[in-house]
Amino acid sequence: MIGDRVTVHYTGKLLTGKTFDCSRSRKEPVSFNVGKGQVLKAWDVGVLSMQRGEVCTFLCKPEYAYGAVGSPNRIPPNSSVLFEIELIKFEGEMLTDDRGVMRRIKVKGEGFLNPNDGASVSVHLEGSCGGRLFDCRDVSFVVGEGEDKCIPLGVDRAMDKMQKGECCVLYLKPKYAFGSEGKPEYKIGPDKDIVYEVVLKDFKRARESWEMTLNEKLDLAAGVKHKGNQYVKAGRYCQAIIQYQRIVNWLEMEYGTGMEQREKIQTVILTAYLNLALCFLRIKEFSQVVESCNKVIELEKSNEKALYRRGEARLLCNEFSLALTDFQQVLQVNPSNRAARAQISVCQSKIKEYHEQDKKIYANMFQKFAERDAKVGRSKRRREDSGRSSMNGEVTAKRRRPSQDCNL
Repeated sequence: MIGDRVTVHYTGKLLTGKTFDCSRSRKEPVSFNVGKGQVLKAWDVGVLSMQRGEVCTFLCKPEYAYGAVGSPNRIPPNSSVLFEIELIKFEGEMLTDDRGVMRRIKVKGEGFLNPNDGASVSVHLEGSCGGRLFDCRDVSFVVGEGEDKCIPLGVDRAMDKMQKGECCVLYLKPKYAFGSEGKPEYKIGPDKDIVYEVVLKDFKRARESWEMTLNEKLDLAAGVKHKGNQYVKAGRYCQAIIQYQRIVNWLEMEYGTGMEQREKIQTVILTAYLNLALCFLRIKEFSQVVESCNKVIELEKSNEKALYRRGEARLLCNEFSLALTDFQQVLQVNPSNRAARAQISVCQSKIKEYHEQDKKIYANMFQKFAERDAKVGRSKRRREDSGRSSMNGEVTAKRRRPSQDCNL
């Protein structure tokens, strides 16, 4: 399907039979996304008709190959060419880094615009699990708030990759579907993969940052922050992250025109980053916690919450020394912070435990080395003793011969 990631071997020939390119000679196949203009038009069209393992030869007219210009020193202008293509494998387009959402496009959309966060979209949905249809409806929602309409996170997050009129199939891992809780009203158990076919019927984009004045951004930020806070209270941290990230995107490059406005911007951004750190901590994205806290500390070095949350993330990543430093800094800011004091004890205990484990490991290593050296030494001594015994035997034999001769 359009957008699939395919891997192929190919051989390109002129109509005279001369080979001008061959992936097999390089012993390395080629991968590309179908229908994205990454390869010759003939490939985009031809590969869509192939099955895994198929080998096919395409006769490509100039307008689907190298055109009126050709390729210098290889392909004359206005040349038809032959391509033998073997489709080794293909998979849908991964929309997330953790491979939790895969898309396969059935019908390509129109134009080049996509919905953005905050856009209003109208879609047709058909959801299935294990081949059973559980959801079929037309629905409108705001991108970033899909769960308000019982729309899985993976469908919501796919919206900004779609175009008007597009029909695609989304394969969602549990994290982007209904998670460990499942969806009892749909009779879906915990940790189930699901599939959604989605048609983007229409959408209206939200205003971009550059389309708003600073005051408009600040006014909108208050409402978006409130929405994010509601999601946090409901335990819907991924949706809250979307809201807080919108605030950051609007304001992180703004400086304001006066001291009062600058302070207001900084306060809003600090709060957004602190809330992001909290949400990332809840979903165990610890590197993102550290990154969000670092942003706060860049603006306010002694921010107690940022130091504490960064310490929590580092502790959970087993970075005990770094976590200890963070909690100690918290106490410098607020000596009465009992939670930080307790965490310092945990860090010190973990560091001590780690050192004890190291001592045992090294002690065992040294013992093994000593035993090995002793074994080698014993073997060497046995060889030396054996050598001396042999030499003594030879001398004795030489001494005995004359006496035997004399007896004769």
